[in-house]
Amino acid sequence: MIQDLTLSLEEIAFKILLPLVLSALFAYLIGYERQKIGKAAGISSHILVAFASAAIAILQRLIFEVEIDLVDSGILVSAQSQRIIAQVLTGIGFIGAGVILKEKGTIKGITTATTIWSSAILGLVFGSGYIVLGSIVGLFIVIFVFSRDFVRGFNPFKDTDKDAEDHL
Repeated sequence: MIQDLTLSLEEIAFKILLPLVLSALFAYLIGYERQKIGKAAGISSHILVAFASAAIAILQRLIFEVEIDLVDSGILVSAQSQRIIAQVLTGIGFIGAGVILKEKGTIKGITTATTIWSSAILGLVFGSGYIVLGSIVGLFIVIFVFSRDFVRGFNPFKDTDKDAEDHL
């Protein structure tokens, strides 16, 4: 049985499209900053992580709504489907670990790993339907990563290296 064919256009707009669009918007801004300063995980990586995280959160929310409908109709169900988000966090931790490198006694990539993790969290928050929370947290993250660059004397909006690899 296909579960989401019963969704109205309004439900599709607010439960699926809006969370995906907002996840992509904030992940784009975060990924843009990472890409402009030459990091390996740029726009594409951040948007893909946010889309996938949002999709899992949306799926979890829709599954929960079906389970509630089943309980309301007298059918007992187990809420095991609510464990999906924990698995997303584990997977994103693995991806983040892949961008952290130890080189000549220094560790590089921790900020990029955390921006990937943050994009995943934003996707989960938006996908779970918390639009206001996601927007506020997204703004905080975007303001932080861009202000951090400006404080360090780097303008992420200015092209600095024309030969840099395009991660778009």
